[in-house]
Amino acid sequence: MATLLHIDSSALPFGSTSRDVTQAFKENWLAQHPEGTVVYRDLGAQPVPHLDAAGISAGFSDPATHNDEQKAAMALRDELATELENADVILIGAPMYNLTIPSTLKAWLDQVVIMGRTAGENSTLAGKPAVVVASRGGAYGPGTPREGADFAATFLEKALTDFFQLEVHVIIPELTLAKVNPAMAELIPLSEASREQALAQAAGKAKELAARVAGA
Repeated sequence: MATLLHIDSSALPFGSTSRDVTQAFKENWLAQHPEGTVVYRDLGAQPVPHLDAAGISAGFSDPATHNDEQKAAMALRDELATELENADVILIGAPMYNLTIPSTLKAWLDQVVIMGRTAGENSTLAGKPAVVVASRGGAYGPGTPREGADFAATFLEKALTDFFQLEVHVIIPELTLAKVNPAMAELIPLSEASREQALAQAAGKAKELAARVAGA
């Protein structure tokens, strides 16, 4: 039975482009795998704790030596890591907040980077496909005034590839603030086109990966 791990990190419960696009992916995934499993984490609504001293020290010490605080911290890290390991495909909604990813998503990432297990040369996640929906309010592509200032999509792609050895696919709907920022009103048609393209890419990628998992 195919399993999709779906993670959203937008602080907005409604009106979120990243949520809309991940939802499109999930719906198309389930159309191909109606009996499949979707494990969902909404980091905007239910954030995980930031990695603290107990969690860090527990990750680099013998479990037999852990105190109660370390045991509790490592139990959470193990739960989150196991969700990743059990997934056939990983889907992450990652809106850009102030040039990078939401702090809630960074907190989750810090928890699941466990050296010698999920992270490192022999990562238990190596080769798994991951789809990142990296929405952003403006435009940061080649030739734009803010070219090179995207530290959300670029960061996630690097982190997921280097730490976990995942096969990363990035979908970028941009200019999402055009409808709410009067100064960007003339960009609304481009914003709408980017959104529709992202929805189509999500649908196509979901069908592609669902077929691959089914044939594995």
